[in-house]
Amino acid sequence: MRRHLVPSPPPFEPEPSGGLVSVAEETTTLDELCVNTIRTLSMDGVQRANSGHPGTPMALAPLTYVLYTRVMKHAPTHPDWPDRDRFVLSAGHASMLLYSTLFLSGYGVSLDDLKHFRQLGSPTAGHPEYGHLPGIETTTGPLGQGISSSVGLALAERMLAARFNEPGHEIIDHHTYVIASDGDMQEGVSHESSALAGHLGLGRLIAFYDDNHISIEGDTSLAMSEDVGKRYEAYGWHVQNLGEDMGLERIEAALSEARSVEDRPSLIIVRSHIAIGAPNKQDTAGAHGSPLGDEEIRLTKEAYGWPSLEPFFVPDESLAHFREAVPRGDEYVKEWNERFEAYKAEYPELAAEFERIVVDRRPPAGWDADVPTKGPDAGMIATRKASQDVIQWVAANVPELVGGAADLAPSTLTLINDGGSVEKGEYGGRNLHFGIREFGMGTIVNGLTLSGLRAFGAGFLIFSDYMKASIRLAALMRIPSTFVFTHDSIGLGEDGPTHQPIEQLATLRATPHVNVVRPAGFNETALAWQFAVNATDTPTVLALSRQGVPVWDPSAVPADAIERGAYVLKDAEDPQLILIATGTEVHVAHDAANILDAEGVRVRLVSAPCLDRFAEQDQAYRDSVLPPSVRARVAVEAASPLGWHRWVGDAGDVVAMEGFGASAPAKALYEHFGFTGEKVAERARRVLAAVG
Repeated sequence: MRRHLVPSPPPFEPEPSGGLVSVAEETTTLDELCVNTIRTLSMDGVQRANSGHPGTPMALAPLTYVLYTRVMKHAPTHPDWPDRDRFVLSAGHASMLLYSTLFLSGYGVSLDDLKHFRQLGSPTAGHPEYGHLPGIETTTGPLGQGISSSVGLALAERMLAARFNEPGHEIIDHHTYVIASDGDMQEGVSHESSALAGHLGLGRLIAFYDDNHISIEGDTSLAMSEDVGKRYEAYGWHVQNLGEDMGLERIEAALSEARSVEDRPSLIIVRSHIAIGAPNKQDTAGAHGSPLGDEEIRLTKEAYGWPSLEPFFVPDESLAHFREAVPRGDEYVKEWNERFEAYKAEYPELAAEFERIVVDRRPPAGWDADVPTKGPDAGMIATRKASQDVIQWVAANVPELVGGAADLAPSTLTLINDGGSVEKGEYGGRNLHFGIREFGMGTIVNGLTLSGLRAFGAGFLIFSDYMKASIRLAALMRIPSTFVFTHDSIGLGEDGPTHQPIEQLATLRATPHVNVVRPAGFNETALAWQFAVNATDTPTVLALSRQGVPVWDPSAVPADAIERGAYVLKDAEDPQLILIATGTEVHVAHDAANILDAEGVRVRLVSAPCLDRFAEQDQAYRDSVLPPSVRARVAVEAASPLGWHRWVGDAGDVVAMEGFGASAPAKALYEHFGFTGEKVAERARRVLAAVG
């Protein structure tokens, strides 16, 4: 049993009142009143919106009631308090369950917010969105990602505890609670992350599995027949099955047992009844994703013995009981602050580091004062190899940098030297081993990032397809996760088209709020890592080469090359032609520029490591790099041409991949597909002839 630094909430002992019920004598009745308040608010919110999922919030109201009033260590008026317990509604479609509970508990959510569920500009979106309301720990809705990100949250708790806790000063000591649905359990990403959670023995992770037997198409038996409990036991989880016993005391006892298990995550299975109490809709697929209807709501409220048919009615006794979480939470925070002051007095440097990483979430001041550089005499260096060197520089200056690969660290070159590995019971390391679980890796990286660590996950660019949904969610949440992808083009060679990315860069660039950086050499790679670590509200994707590329003179690469997105690497007076390229193709364009220079063509060479950032620059800067008067433009990138015509215009050309690659050495592939100086120069001559 762990030592509880913050005492459990005291039992509720209300004063006698003359309200709806004599709560002083019938605490069970008060409990039922509170549970039904969540249910009725949820069904009313969905009905008012004429859209949403009422059945699951009605079924699971007892779970959030027990968590928020009896079990969780949380503080509604201090929702970002570092040592709070985390709650994640992985079944994000049941968002009214969370919104109603947050409102009742005093999280700054208004009744008016509930009345504007799913409306334009309202913080109560169709699925919980991080940053929209206090108390939402991560964006959920895409099934499987909530429980998977929770693995990252729970892992971060252990990693931060290993870094900062000292004997008698345990300032990190909390749990992560999850509610997951049948759909979460079916999604492959939950298998990936849950297996890793069991392997790592994350005892602070406790998940409810809502086995309600209902999905949109009907009974889950249409597509699901495995024993989920036995599957999780095989993953190494502690499993309890409550069956249909949704009694509050039984739920609380199960949570207590789960918290006593230190070396394994816990799964608590409940067999709930969707739209419980609805005379005509209980246990039906129709109650999953559609409003109940006014008449069914009336009948349901009558079945509950509800005192009012008025929508959004909240009994005073119920609200008062929920709101006891406010002073209780204030006491938790006060007690923790006192302990933190004692910690600060004994360990001032650790305390300052804790505040910087976990509270302020900023890298060390001046950490990047000396960005590493190399000159042309360094020879040909793959940008993945450049990244390996730069990672060591970042890691030496930014202790919160942690990360790992999907079993590809020897190829992605992403190990932190002397960083140690994170293993079961040993969470002080910096190198994570995700196994061949790309999607799970992406979600766990997001959970780590949400906790204040600067986390990265690495793999081959082609496998970004497996984790695109987690990258998208990082962008939607506006969090600075870093995704490192190597083997970024046909240049990876003999592994062939199954491993050669073509459309991935275009797909990632099309995702809002993602910065895709494809550096051209060592110096751009160093700046790319600097950019990623300094990011505050956008994820960064690094696309790195397997094959060697030249190192450009550092004086030619401006310090804001990534921030600005594109710059002039080589120029001629009054240029006639602009060659634009990224990554490994910059040196191909450079070869073409030299050929054309010898023919008397005035060429400007532009390196564009981050088109996303270039698009965000003001028109004046964009025009200074790509003057509108120069219509002859050729872009060069060994990937899909999608998106490039914006930069070359109607008169320009794009040397790109129009189909998949092939299996051959990189040099042969570049020649075959037209990525040589001579072939690019030939395309450029045609453009020059066409524009006159």
